[in-house]
Amino acid sequence: MGSVQRAMRLLESVAEHEHGAPAKQLARETGLALPTAYHLLRTLVHEGYLRRDKGLFFLGEAAERLSSSGAEQKRRSTVVEALAHWRDLIGVPVYYAQYRNGEIEVLCVSDSPGNPAVEEWADFRETGHAHAIGQCLLAQLDDEARRDHLDRYPVQSITPYTVRDGHSLLRRLERTARMEPVTERQEYALGTVCAAIPITLGNAAATMAISLPAHQADRLPAATQQLQEEIGRLMGSLAISISI
Repeated sequence: MGSVQRAMRLLESVAEHEHGAPAKQLARETGLALPTAYHLLRTLVHEGYLRRDKGLFFLGEAAERLSSSGAEQKRRSTVVEALAHWRDLIGVPVYYAQYRNGEIEVLCVSDSPGNPAVEEWADFRETGHAHAIGQCLLAQLDDEARRDHLDRYPVQSITPYTVRDGHSLLRRLERTARMEPVTERQEYALGTVCAAIPITLGNAAATMAISLPAHQADRLPAATQQLQEEIGRLMGSLAISISI
């Protein structure tokens, strides 16, 4: 345990020196005897946590991977906490999704026993034409990307309320204002209504969405507006985090 603690102190010390530091300086800063510091530094270099160049020590690839992974986990945690907060505040399941590499990806869902999420009974990626998340993401794409998606995943009837053909869907998407929420009623799942709010992430298409049982459809407009306002309040702090 003592060796691990000393090695961690050395790593922390190296991280504070963007342009590298020599062993003697690192030993002095960490309060380690020089022979002990040399031994641990050599071990850390061998394991890839540090690299040595012209007598100076820098963070290695292994340490940078840890840093990157930690930052990604922190960003994801920020999103998870925000969705859970909105779930409890509004009393609805909350979803976060992006359109990445030509696919609809639901990246995070926050629900509860009293407000369960919609069951993915038909693949979300293949049925983007039918649910609010997919429609919202497709509405943010340019015409070429939209048509490419529908060529790969043609419109098909999921429920009696699903849009009937690709032409009708494209006309609907063209009429959707850029930052306007998208709603659908029982188009993906009978007994469920949904709304999705577009999120601006540079050139990326993203959305936050909610769902409700059909018998609570009258709550959908107010709940959607509340979520939109909450997103607006936190958008600054979420701008980087929601790129998980």
